[in-house]
Amino acid sequence: MCPVGDLDEDQVAALMRSAGEELGGLDVLVNNAGVAGPTGPVGELDGQAWRATFDVNIHGQFYAVKHALPLLRRSEHASVVNMSSAAGRLGMAGRSAYSASKWAVVGLTRTLASELGPEGIRVNAICPGAVDGPRIRRVIADKARMLDRPVEEVETLYTGQASLGRLVTADDVAATALLLAGPGAAMVSGQALAVDGNTEKLY
Repeated sequence: MCPVGDLDEDQVAALMRSAGEELGGLDVLVNNAGVAGPTGPVGELDGQAWRATFDVNIHGQFYAVKHALPLLRRSEHASVVNMSSAAGRLGMAGRSAYSASKWAVVGLTRTLASELGPEGIRVNAICPGAVDGPRIRRVIADKARMLDRPVEEVETLYTGQASLGRLVTADDVAATALLLAGPGAAMVSGQALAVDGNTEKLY
């Protein structure tokens, strides 16, 4: 999409017009763009970093849905899948911007499900736990610095926060998005589905 903190609605609108022209329509919109945002106590966070987190994590989803609607309304199987997080249902010390933006995604999802359901458009959210990859490694390193604890110790906390004892993979999330977009979930809407190995506390 656009540079973080410089989200332009016109660019999103142009993207959706291009999708309609090149694809001939749109059945599924997956709002997957997201940033980790700043790490630190709320009293020490930079306001610009806070706003940039919301620009991508929630404002971007709003713009994408708004401008995808003309295409989705022409589909007989329209579905929107918004990416939230386990942080969108649990508090997360030191990650207030990220957590607040992901709670907002759940609120947007449930409201859109009610608003668009009469048109046959399903809207759901996925709430992954910590997803293995470079981003979570950066988050763990930042959290370790904030807590003044070894990175290996904080990594163990992240791995152990799920009952299944491992980080989520990208494939875990993709499989759930495919399920929600497909006919097997034809009567599933307004849900925030946890894909987190039963995470009950976030570090």
